Amino acid sequence: MFCPFCNHRESRVLESRLTTENSVRRRRECEGCGKRFTTFEKLEVIQFLVVKRSGIREPYTREKLRAGLSRACAKTTVTAEQIDDLVDTVENELLASGRREVSSSMLGEIALTCLSRLDQVAYVRFASVYRQFRSIEDFISELTNLKDRSASQAAAQSSSKNVEAATISGGKSGAGRDS
Repeated sequence: MFCPFCNHRESRVLESRLTTENSVRRRRECEGCGKRFTTFEKLEVIQFLVVKRSGIREPYTREKLRAGLSRACAKTTVTAEQIDDLVDTVENELLASGRREVSSSMLGEIALTCLSRLDQVAYVRFASVYRQFRSIEDFISELTNLKDRSASQAAAQSSSKNVEAATISGGKSGAGRDS
């Protein structure tokens, strides 16, 4: 690593930290001039192509996905860090698929799945653009699906809590004691 101040080739690492964007931040000190500087190392991954609905292929760009998610999350409680984490999650799922080309529909569905767990309003906004809503019925249908999924998830969580409570209290109840 060349020093940005004196161009000396040798430096020593004082501190390393993982950042939220799948990179490593390193604080270094030049062995030539003694000045300190920071470097960032990012894992270079194989770039993949996104196949659009029209059949056109274009390189995947993180910024484009982030911009779309940011627009959907505008004026919600979703933070910039949560958006970055969401983009990281989508990218990791795409990389795990092992494909060199991914359809825009696959990319959108993964983003929607992640977004539905984060913020329902942002989910509907993103879905309306991604799924090209043309009428109020499209919105109502998506809202109904979202409401049904939320209700079934709440029921599943409630059921698992009841099972846990029954398991915990089962050992403390009076049933099974000899009097």
